Amino acid sequence: GQSGIVCTVAHERPHSGRAEEHFLPAGPFATLPLKPDKDGTNRSSIVWVERSGDAEKLVAGDDLVFEHELEQRFGLKLGEIHVADKPRAWPLGLTLARAFVAPRIALAGDAAHGIHPIAGQGLNLGFKDVAALAEVVVEADRLGQDIGALDVLERYQQWRRFDTLQMGITTDVLNRLFSNDIGPLRAVRDVGLGLVERMPRLKDFFIRQASGLSGDTPKLLKGEAI
Repeated sequence: GQSGIVCTVAHERPHSGRAEEHFLPAGPFATLPLKPDKDGTNRSSIVWVERSGDAEKLVAGDDLVFEHELEQRFGLKLGEIHVADKPRAWPLGLTLARAFVAPRIALAGDAAHGIHPIAGQGLNLGFKDVAALAEVVVEADRLGQDIGALDVLERYQQWRRFDTLQMGITTDVLNRLFSNDIGPLRAVRDVGLGLVERMPRLKDFFIRQASGLSGDTPKLLKGEAI
């Protein structure tokens, strides 16, 4: 299995709001820009996926060894780096609640599903959940219906469950495809990326998928009132 190591890294030069994700043999390595702290120190958040055994050893081991391994992946593009808080490792996997709703209860975001942290898709799913639930509740209230009734909340579940399952499977497949160094798979991966780069419509499709604007998008995510 895999685990995600998370920590905050301080660095010399500003990140200019740039987020990056690199696919390494053990799993993705992502840097996410943070605001400077109160002292003006430049900071980024790290999501670093490793095999579970290796991740546990890294976070439990010597701080200098951890920073050395981190530097090998982070690089020196932002100057000297150091870990600003205690690294932690969390097991990763695809999880999906059997039901998103019950009478007067609705699950959204990580309470309803857990997917692999690729390209921030878990966050996008959470936004879509909340926006869809808000739209269902507002519409039910407008019609004078009980917003906590099961038949009302099931509209939210029907709206979101398939999209969530589809994205969970997609991120799981992408993780398996990119998080390895097997020759034939690497060749297929490189050819596929080359085709996407040369086909604008296909590239736009993947951009919309990654931005969470594909499928039956809730009004709030399209900037529309509900």
